[in-house]
Amino acid sequence: MVSFLVSRMIKKEQKDANTLRYAICKLLGYIGIGLNIFLFVAKFLIGYLVGSVAIKGDAINNLTDSMSNIVSIFSFNLSQKPADKEHPYGHGRTETIAALFMGMLIVSLGIDMLQQSIEKVLNPAPVHFEWAAIIVLGISILTKLYMYSYNHRYGKAYQSDLLEANAIDSRNDVMGTTLVLASTLISPLINYDLDGIVGIVVSGIIFYSAYGLIKEVVSTLLGQAPSEEVVERIEEVIQQSPMVLSVHDIAVHTYGPQCTYASAHVEVDGTLDLMEVHTEVDRLERIIAKEMNIELVTHVDPVLLHDTLTKNLDLRIRNIVRNIDPQWTVQDFRIKKDENPQHIHIFFDLVVPFEEKRSASEIEPLIADELKNKQYYRLEMRVVHPYR
Repeated sequence: MVSFLVSRMIKKEQKDANTLRYAICKLLGYIGIGLNIFLFVAKFLIGYLVGSVAIKGDAINNLTDSMSNIVSIFSFNLSQKPADKEHPYGHGRTETIAALFMGMLIVSLGIDMLQQSIEKVLNPAPVHFEWAAIIVLGISILTKLYMYSYNHRYGKAYQSDLLEANAIDSRNDVMGTTLVLASTLISPLINYDLDGIVGIVVSGIIFYSAYGLIKEVVSTLLGQAPSEEVVERIEEVIQQSPMVLSVHDIAVHTYGPQCTYASAHVEVDGTLDLMEVHTEVDRLERIIAKEMNIELVTHVDPVLLHDTLTKNLDLRIRNIVRNIDPQWTVQDFRIKKDENPQHIHIFFDLVVPFEEKRSASEIEPLIADELKNKQYYRLEMRVVHPYR
């Protein structure tokens, strides 16, 4: 049904990729509202007729889900707003913030279910069997399975944290309703109401799912390391240029699914004409923007390929660093002679693992002490961590 509605109601050929994404995501929100309200009315009516607090409580959960769908639509509308003076990187992270809200809402529902379940364990109710309850729970499971399926599919296709959050919520509902259905079938056979025990188990499942969702969303907001595929493709495009000697320090920053910035350090022959180098890196940036929808900024590191002193000092520093710690590496190496010709400034970045706790002021003497005639050198070292 969802695929049919998407194909019928959204004209893909008339929309760019970004507009198409938001149109589909909002349509899924409206579908979610309709399905959740249908489940709310059906469950609440049956729960009222058969006197089942559990079914009416599950109905309220579906009403809450419909409210979440409204929040989703609102956040998609806000995310679609173009960049402005106050938010130059756009509003794409609104989706991630809304997904965080969804995670906290799931925790709230889990706490409420846990409280009700404990109350049922302490005060078990008489066991009743109603076919109407079985039917409405079965319909709810099938509907929520379908909602999980399309939210998960489109969430992956369009990289939407919010659709993934809706999918997780639907999956939790499936597990919870399935256990309620099982307890409804089994309780009359053993003449003991299992709702409370089952509710505690479902609460644990909900808390675990919410933890995973919130952890992932917070990680996104803090700034995750880019995927290997993205970094490798950027490297591949840049390395295709005959002018580029090497590329490193590729950093990727995401401000929502449709707004990504990256920076890269590119080493080139220092004797090349500056305008030629600029023209080439500008061409590479345009390729990345067109192919990957990433705004790339390139930092050029000139390398003196045929300077004997630079090559010898570079090799000496790299050997010293390797002997101190094989996990350390050197990049952006260059030298500058002082006014006193016997004094040489050595500039480089020392790349160390995140586990390394020593500061630059603690590491620098370790390297300087290994240099022969160290009184003639001034180390200008910067300690950095790898970007992946």
